[in-house]
Amino acid sequence: MRIGELSRATGASTRSLRYYEEQGLLSSRRRSNGYREYGEEAVRQVAFIQDLYRAGLPSQIIRDILPCSTEPAPPAGECTQLLARVRQVRDELARQEQQIAQRRETLDRYLTGTAAPAGQPRRSA
Repeated sequence: MRIGELSRATGASTRSLRYYEEQGLLSSRRRSNGYREYGEEAVRQVAFIQDLYRAGLPSQIIRDILPCSTEPAPPAGECTQLLARVRQVRDELARQEQQIAQRRETLDRYLTGTAAPAGQPRRSA
């Protein structure tokens, strides 16, 4: 299928698809007229790439993950190390979520008047 067809099938813009190729996440064959030609597996691969981007993974890690999601998979050790990297990203996201929740609570306390800056009297509700 050509790039426009893949775009319609996945909802990804043609610009995104070209970017995925540039990053080494997606590959195509070139026809004699220069048009990109994608295999049927590209639809699933683009959906997976988009999911991983939405999860906050950078293209470098996505590029490493993709071989672990296909058959035949690379040697188990490579994918095991990769899973450890993905867990690190997940754990960092959890840390950031906790930090954001704490910041939100602090702002809520200031907005409700239950907290005041150090050395300042609390405002009455």
